Amino acid sequence: MTDKDLQRLEKKVLGKGNLPSHVAIIMDGNGRWARRRGLPRIAGHRAAIKAVREVVTGCGNLNVDYLTLYTFSVENWKRPRREVNALMRFLRETVKRETEVLDRNNVRLQVIGRTKDLPDAVIKELSRAAVALEKNTGLTLVLALSYAGRVEILDAVREIAAEVRRGNLTEKDIDPELFRSYLYTDGMPDPDLLIRTSGEMRVSNFLLWQIAYSELWITETLWPDFRREHLYQAIMDYQERERRFGRISGRSDRKA
Repeated sequence: MTDKDLQRLEKKVLGKGNLPSHVAIIMDGNGRWARRRGLPRIAGHRAAIKAVREVVTGCGNLNVDYLTLYTFSVENWKRPRREVNALMRFLRETVKRETEVLDRNNVRLQVIGRTKDLPDAVIKELSRAAVALEKNTGLTLVLALSYAGRVEILDAVREIAAEVRRGNLTEKDIDPELFRSYLYTDGMPDPDLLIRTSGEMRVSNFLLWQIAYSELWITETLWPDFRREHLYQAIMDYQERERRFGRISGRSDRKA
């Protein structure tokens, strides 16, 4: 798709309104992309950087507030040590290289997950980038690293239980809003739209509390091949949906 085609499509999306405030993406298919080309898995991760740039640019152009990328799960630590080490080196190099680009595009950076499990060099680079970008006012790019939805919920339960033991909370204080404040995503809106690439029909332990009412969009496209036109198609489909949150339809052409 040419730049002019993208601009026309972007204008169409903006003109329809009803844009998501928060887009979350399960970036899947890097390994399959590499395997189909007879390349090592790390080649798929390297090729995926273009897809990340595309969705960051696209979300920024559409004035999306938050873009959360499922970057590395708690379960991913079980992969071969050689692959994990290569991924961590690649992550550190990528954050260092892309910080200037993100800054030029007015993007902020936030990280969620059990970040203490990451190598010190990665933590240092992520912290440096977050500080460098903290004054920006555009899109917030959220990287889910060493992340798992069930772990996040358990961490929240443990923190709340500790507060109850200290006498700072009682059982009656615990409601959905209080629970939300103990999640890694405290202060962020729940995702309006969850995109998954590679055609897999599951949420893979991602933002389990937060996606209760998210609209899902699945594509067969492998993540390294994902481009802005795919993002715009997902958002246009989202714009056509009626989000009822358990209520009956407000459209006259639907039966209650």
